Amino acid sequence: MSDELKKLMEQEHGGITIFDFDGKDTPCIIIEEKKYDDMLSKVAGQSLSINTHLNILQDGLGNVFVEVVLTFSRGNIVETFLINAKTHLEFFESLAKTSMFALSSPKSNYGKDNVFMIQLPRPEKAQDALEIIKNVLIPKNQK
Repeated sequence: MSDELKKLMEQEHGGITIFDFDGKDTPCIIIEEKKYDDMLSKVAGQSLSINTHLNILQDGLGNVFVEVVLTFSRGNIVETFLINAKTHLEFFESLAKTSMFALSSPKSNYGKDNVFMIQLPRPEKAQDALEIIKNVLIPKNQK
């Protein structure tokens, strides 16, 4: 294992899940409860937009990580989550289908309460990211 791959794996965000939201599998990033509460307290009751960037990192050996960068228009909040696409492919498949994902704390009841939903303004970005991820994970001669 390369040093770069080890470094990425050490930075990988562990709280990734999918839950049922109105009959659709919805990707969710679980963040530490205090960070989640702090974030919500800064933006609660305000209209805001959230720029979402999906930066794809690959090592040429079939490993793909996606850096999800969220920049909130209010509250001076920028959050970055590194997700291993190889182990969480379903996260990106459901993101491409729903064009939305949730932020939640570990104590939330996913899909029912205390979930912060984020709608992607450009759904094609998630679809493009999924296509790139699949092309790296499944070489053309194995499709």
